[in-house]
Amino acid sequence: MTQQHTHIALVTGATDGIGKEVARQLALQEVHVIIGARNPEKGEAVVQAFKEKGLEMDLVQLDITVEKSVEAAAAELERRYGRLDILVNNAGIALDRGPLSEMPIEDFIATYETNVFGTFRSTQAFLPLLRRSERGRIVNVSSSLGSLLSMTDETSKYYHVLLPAYASSKAALNVLTVHFARELKDQGIKVNAVEPGLTATRAVKLEGAHPVEVGAEAPVRYALIDDDGPTGGFFDRFGAHKW
Repeated sequence: MTQQHTHIALVTGATDGIGKEVARQLALQEVHVIIGARNPEKGEAVVQAFKEKGLEMDLVQLDITVEKSVEAAAAELERRYGRLDILVNNAGIALDRGPLSEMPIEDFIATYETNVFGTFRSTQAFLPLLRRSERGRIVNVSSSLGSLLSMTDETSKYYHVLLPAYASSKAALNVLTVHFARELKDQGIKVNAVEPGLTATRAVKLEGAHPVEVGAEAPVRYALIDDDGPTGGFFDRFGAHKW
């Protein structure tokens, strides 16, 4: 066990897309980053690629939908570091296809299993390590699709985006954010939900999407906020986001 690192961060779902870029940007800020990866071979390839660029990274096998995997990851980080300063809950999926009335309930359940229950499971598991930090931070990567105001505002660019399982899972994630923030406020742990914006990734190829470097800005910013920073909020790279 060692505590020589200034800050230790775990990023879930960090082998691709926004999570991978969040990991890179945190490492550039001299944070020791742990890549959480379902597939350890893919995770190791990402870690080695970053190390070749001079960025300090580590790997832990982590599938947030599997309780034993989460428990094993928490035990491994306990053994290696004895604490955790930053948890970025980035892992998420979107399985929506077709209208809600025809969507298989299995897809709805699977979406919640990752985006809500998985995030809840991992947050609970890593809280003992976060409580040992002098400045614990939890960032939940959410979405404007989880904003009821965005979903009901006909002028919103998200109004006609019909991803009900994904959207409702992110709304649920926002509620979890508020409740965790309230519970942990007096323990010095800040918990915020962050919207990366429409980001171009391997899975998202839409006109107007910004690059992952931009999408990662807000998650990184709120992972590194000072002690006088906010908690229990919903933010994007421009500031407070409507609920």
